[in-house]
Amino acid sequence: MAASTPALALLTARKVAHVVHTYDHDPRAQSFGEEAAQVLVDRLGVRPEQVFKTLIVERADRSLAVAIVPVTGMLSLKAAATALSTRKIAMADRAAAERSSGYVFGGISPLGQRRSLPTAIDDSALKFETILCSAGRRGLEIELAPADLVRLTLATTAPIAAR
Repeated sequence: MAASTPALALLTARKVAHVVHTYDHDPRAQSFGEEAAQVLVDRLGVRPEQVFKTLIVERADRSLAVAIVPVTGMLSLKAAATALSTRKIAMADRAAAERSSGYVFGGISPLGQRRSLPTAIDDSALKFETILCSAGRRGLEIELAPADLVRLTLATTAPIAAR
């Protein structure tokens, strides 16, 4: 079976252990991350804080970066700015995030993006054996070791979720 997204193609090409989880996405969902977390908690029994969302942010110099935080929390803009070596960040425009990543909003994966961007992952990911994140499409999630996500994205880990 061929990989259905660039994220899955990358994992397959790099021979990274992962599990793909699918669910029927509800187009009326208010929060894509919360929808994924609820389904995965119910189906797999994972903890909600094991499910991560991928956010595209704009740095002070107008360049883009990636911040990955648990869906149960919010991004601390100040902490993320520090982790991404800039004086301030803001959420990127939806269209800019889609253009840069090559993915549709609500299905942006940290893996297989069109361009490699500076990436920060909340350090809470490291306390789990596996975490889940978008596989590049709404209703498609990847479960993998946090160390593999850090390695593949060349990410820094830092406390970037609002505590």
